[in-house]
Amino acid sequence: MIAQSTRARSAPGDAALRAMFAARKQVFIDRLQWDLPALDGRFELDQFDTPHARYLILLDPDDLRHRASARLLPTTAPHLLRDIYPHLCAGGAPSGEGVWEISRFCLDPAQTPTERRDARNQLVTALANYALHHSIGEYVGVAEAGWYHTISKFGWSCHTLGPVHRDGTCRLLALGIAIDEHTLPGLQRTGTYAPLVLRLEKSGETGL
Repeated sequence: MIAQSTRARSAPGDAALRAMFAARKQVFIDRLQWDLPALDGRFELDQFDTPHARYLILLDPDDLRHRASARLLPTTAPHLLRDIYPHLCAGGAPSGEGVWEISRFCLDPAQTPTERRDARNQLVTALANYALHHSIGEYVGVAEAGWYHTISKFGWSCHTLGPVHRDGTCRLLALGIAIDEHTLPGLQRTGTYAPLVLRLEKSGETGL
């Protein structure tokens, strides 16, 4: 099950959001050693977890455990690429109503490799479906060069927005992902396509 949420600041009272922020802390702070703040030593939130953010959260259908999640930010509001990493874009950071940023793509570390791959494919499919149903024509983001190599093989149209830059021990780049009528067939050709029901958590209505 994929849940959408728009309620970043209601995390203390929302189990799905709490699980997501806890998983982000485990992945990005504990495992990857990113220099990020941790709320109460348990949750990873930053200055971009605002009411503008949208979250896609993949939950286990039996016990509602967090399996995977991603944050979406409109490029008309503050976001990582424009405010922190504009130097990664050779021609300036893309922006507009139909351009949204993906960040905090998080796969729960407690899963087996097979479970992680399945969760990844389901989340990628949900991202594509969300874009198609919300007039999003392009996703942008920041990625390590190795992760970009993986992303580019999912079957969607992926391209770099500038050269690779070294940031400490990381090699970072900005990327764009075009979303159109060719996206889902492309994901199907590579075996990435794994559709799930998308539920709007706030109202309980089915989104897809």
